[in-house]
Amino acid sequence: MELTNLLVTADFKLTEFGNICVTDDKFSEDSSDNIVVNCHDAVAYPGLINIHDHLADNWLPRIGADRPYKNKSEWTKELRESESLLERKEVWQPEDYSDLTENNAMELALLGMYKNIFSGVVIIMDHVPLQKKAYYDNFFINVISDYQQGHSVSLKNWWGGKSLESEYEQTDGNYPFVIHVAEGSDSNTKNEFDTLRELGLLKKNVLMAQATNLTDKELEEVAEVGASIAWSPASNNFLLEKSFNYQRAKQLGINICLGTDSTLSGSLNILDEIRFVRENYPEISKREIFKMVTENPAKALMLKDYNGKIEADKQANLLITKKKSDDPFENLLKVNTEDIELLLYRGIPITGLVEYLKFFSWDAKQYYLFEYQNAKRFVVGHPERILDKINDILGYKKIFDYLPF
Repeated sequence: MELTNLLVTADFKLTEFGNICVTDDKFSEDSSDNIVVNCHDAVAYPGLINIHDHLADNWLPRIGADRPYKNKSEWTKELRESESLLERKEVWQPEDYSDLTENNAMELALLGMYKNIFSGVVIIMDHVPLQKKAYYDNFFINVISDYQQGHSVSLKNWWGGKSLESEYEQTDGNYPFVIHVAEGSDSNTKNEFDTLRELGLLKKNVLMAQATNLTDKELEEVAEVGASIAWSPASNNFLLEKSFNYQRAKQLGINICLGTDSTLSGSLNILDEIRFVRENYPEISKREIFKMVTENPAKALMLKDYNGKIEADKQANLLITKKKSDDPFENLLKVNTEDIELLLYRGIPITGLVEYLKFFSWDAKQYYLFEYQNAKRFVVGHPERILDKINDILGYKKIFDYLPF
């Protein structure tokens, strides 16, 4: 049966945001050849957004023997000589990040994509120099390509790209400009905000990654221009034992978004990141956490085709999970990879339980079928081939804990 259209019916119990549904029945077909989503004992969400990742850098284990660090640059020096990076260099040894379609970097970036897919993510901001179109064409979900970037205020674009000012000018104010700002606790990172302002880069479309060392006065300036912050608290706390002043930022109305960072310093996936926030920042409501992985990042990324709500059409971005709590916001805090029943991106099945595939027209060659937690599951593409290639290069089996096989 082909999914010709996806309907959200009156059977759904909508929250006041209109973006979460809890229903009683399975998929069914109506008289107009539409598919009606009525999931037994399940919760439906819009597909999630990871506002900050470095897809090709999702190697394991994470690095931090000399933590806490005064700034991210200290960690980077240790990272380059770590056993984890030395192992990865056998697969990919980058001179810079300008072309990630070469030298096995694409395979590693696809692994990073699968990390996100298996946590319900359909949109990723991959913080790297803007790549050629062929890079973005390789992904099965939306890895944002309409952006400009700087690595950081202090290190500028050591990994590739133009000057920070030139990169920003190319946005014309119509796309996000992504940059690490004030990621640390020392005087160098404290001065970064002044430099950002002096370069004329304190603008509404700027997406500041981490911002751990911003003062309350600087947060007021961020709020005044309407810029956004990409927050990776698990990474911040692991590396720096510090995070930015969330409460003050929230009071000021700053648009705060949640991202994982790479697994070299951050969470295994966005679901782990969500739980980290709830456990370490209990003052942040469950509903607000949900917004930080849906509508808030959609605003920061200036998306025109995603509003953080359930989409009732054949282009739906939809995440259906087991119902583990009657409160849908609490439910999301309890969801793991094995609890994802179906993930759709633009109406295409991305991952989930094999039983759902009967509702779609699908080509078996385009999917990998596997068993996990006593359930038969599918995922689009062939991650097992990437793993085989990595294992052949290394000469042993490499385990990536964010993959369910």
